[in-house]
Amino acid sequence: MKPYDELLQELLEQEERLQFIEFTNDTAYQVGTGIIAKAVRERKQIVVDIRKDGEVLFYSRMNGTSSHNDEWVRWKNNVVHHYKHSSYYMHVSMNAKESSVENDGLDPNEYKAEGGSFPLIVKGSGVVGTITVSGLPGDQDHGMVTAVLQELLMK
Repeated sequence: MKPYDELLQELLEQEERLQFIEFTNDTAYQVGTGIIAKAVRERKQIVVDIRKDGEVLFYSRMNGTSSHNDEWVRWKNNVVHHYKHSSYYMHVSMNAKESSVENDGLDPNEYKAEGGSFPLIVKGSGVVGTITVSGLPGDQDHGMVTAVLQELLMK
């Protein structure tokens, strides 16, 4: 594994690079179906949840997942909304400092700093929502989101 500071810098650079000029319902569909298609190709079973301004724009639960994955989506989304960084960035950051959400005064039953929720950032507006995957180890959930965003945004 990369040293914490190197990985944290890489994750911050992703957040800077993977931003939208605008994000519509059509964009959510494109991102969501792109993530599902990647999961199907890789034979992974995930939940995908995309929200903007508190509204669900895309949701899909593949076979092999459950309502427990929905809880993870909520917990990871809460982390992004609180910290304004990806849940994986917060996971790595807290591990580097040997810290936790509890140390920041947050309820560990409502906030889980684990990879998979990426901030939906619109240039000029900041974090307006979340793009979240649950079903794999946290770093892989994060990678599902960022790989598809990279592909779509760098066209």
